Amino acid sequence: MLHQEALFKKTLNHLKEKPTEQNMFTKFLEVNPKEWKQLKIAFSKFNKSKQYGKTIPPPTKPEVLLRKEIRIWLKSQV
Repeated sequence: MLHQEALFKKTLNHLKEKPTEQNMFTKFLEVNPKEWKQLKIAFSKFNKSKQYGKTIPPPTKPEVLLRKEIRIWLKSQV
């Protein structure tokens, strides 16, 4: 995700309560719908591009990836 730091700071500025992984995730979806859509599109394109019979490790689902990135970012803010 491009400009991840800026997107997370923007999301944090919109929060009224203490930032947690869950409320950051929820607010991110509200505040950054275009970026969220791009993540889902990238995941969908990868799944459609897999060829039958070839084993390619699947990418992490967008929800899981975003939660992981938020978790890491929150830990770095402490």
